[in-house]
Amino acid sequence: MDLLKNPLLPGFYPDPSVCRRGDDYYLVTSTFEYFPGIPVFHSRDFVHWHQIGHALTRKSQANLENLNPSRGIFASTIRYWEKTDRFYIVTTLVGNAPYSENVNFYIWAEHPEGPWSEPVVIKDAPGIDPTLVFDGDAVYYLGNLRPQPEDPSCKKRSIWIQPLNPETGALEGERTILLEDGALRSAAAPEGPHIYHIGDWYYLLIAEGGTDYNHSCTIFRSRSITGPYEGNPRNPLITHRNLRRDYPINSTGHADLIQLGDQSWWALLLASRPDGGSYRNLGRETFAVPVSWEDEWPVFSPDTGHVEFTFPAPDLPACCWEPEPCCDHFDSPSLSLVWNQLRTPDYPLYSLTERPGFLRLYLNRHTLSEVASPAFLGRRQQHMCFAAGTRLRFIPEAAKEAAGIALFYNPDFYYAFLLTALSENRFCLRIIRRAFGKSEIAAEIPYDGSDVFLRLVVRYQELQYFYKKSGESWSPLGPKLSGAFLNKEAGGGFTGTYVGMYATSNGRASSATADYDWFEYQPIEI
Repeated sequence: MDLLKNPLLPGFYPDPSVCRRGDDYYLVTSTFEYFPGIPVFHSRDFVHWHQIGHALTRKSQANLENLNPSRGIFASTIRYWEKTDRFYIVTTLVGNAPYSENVNFYIWAEHPEGPWSEPVVIKDAPGIDPTLVFDGDAVYYLGNLRPQPEDPSCKKRSIWIQPLNPETGALEGERTILLEDGALRSAAAPEGPHIYHIGDWYYLLIAEGGTDYNHSCTIFRSRSITGPYEGNPRNPLITHRNLRRDYPINSTGHADLIQLGDQSWWALLLASRPDGGSYRNLGRETFAVPVSWEDEWPVFSPDTGHVEFTFPAPDLPACCWEPEPCCDHFDSPSLSLVWNQLRTPDYPLYSLTERPGFLRLYLNRHTLSEVASPAFLGRRQQHMCFAAGTRLRFIPEAAKEAAGIALFYNPDFYYAFLLTALSENRFCLRIIRRAFGKSEIAAEIPYDGSDVFLRLVVRYQELQYFYKKSGESWSPLGPKLSGAFLNKEAGGGFTGTYVGMYATSNGRASSATADYDWFEYQPIEI
């Protein structure tokens, strides 16, 4: 039996949304302060997915400068409209002030791999997690209203809908409140709404309970798109809130529903996996569950009611993609789609052409401890056990300049393994541990030379760093360390841990560069 294996997208890929055109399926997720934003994935069998691009690739589409951790691009919805033969993504750019600086906008593309258009801003559209609903020739904006900080009354929470002009983004006609609660009275965070016109019913699917252990999916239906909506008497559709917190899959919610080419129904949703305890370093990930129908209501994961690690695969022709190589040799003229930077600087961070076959980072004054755009290129941690490493060639210009690799959650929680200049022609290898906003040197040794191999091995919450020169054996630096603070349990927020290349001039202007010959990320089977 062919199996669909969960998570479909391991690592920090939350708030999934999916659409279909013909035999092709396209999926997007949230990215918050990371750029490029909104990865776009493609599948033909709903089992195997590969990334084909990003929707946000230009600062003109989304300016993330100076945004705090876990602000930026929140939940996005992707839809295909047959009338225009276009794809649309609608999303929220969340500012630093809670909710009051939000900008809801949509972009469109003829091809899902891009390029995507400049944003069409939807004015007078408060809240987060928007959806565009295409119902024949009619287009609606579906959103949620969260309370302002000065008015936290639950009465202000609502799911609402209003006709939208798809050419201008203008809201037109009457705004209708569809729900003022979730399935629970005074439900926490009713959000992530989607509407589906199936048969004679309009189904309103939402998330509620907050995106943590009490997360859930609930559903309502109406004969009219504007309601009134009745709740499913069997709500919630799916939740793991009734299971222990260290259950292998938790925090299930924020779903999107789709019918496949074999006529089967499925839902994508987010969930988390505890990693070496109650920690969730990988963040919120993308999972899938089969859906059946009873009494004209959907039933998620009908055999167990839970998100499982495997389900029988849809009855579609298998379509596998070439796997992402474990080692990036930086031989391509463009950066691989796995890499992200922090925010949207006005200055360049890297070059793939100045030294062919190498990725060159330009040192800047910022560090990972700042809400800024340091010279950092990272990829998601996608496995609980993995090894990552690189060969670094680095000649600093001044003391305190440093380059190496980092394991990063947010500016207050990270590790950095760096070749650091102490003075002219004096170097050291240093491990910086930053936890709860305080930095300390976890280990340090003198090092002779500007060419070094660096390696990190992670086994659940146990970390070990290694180094060597060309032709030598690996040597450990310092003791085994704990990664138990590289997650929302310690740092809050909505993201996951990244690993990648990092360089800094530590507060001063510099023209120094750091050259990386390759970067390897290799899962470890335990």
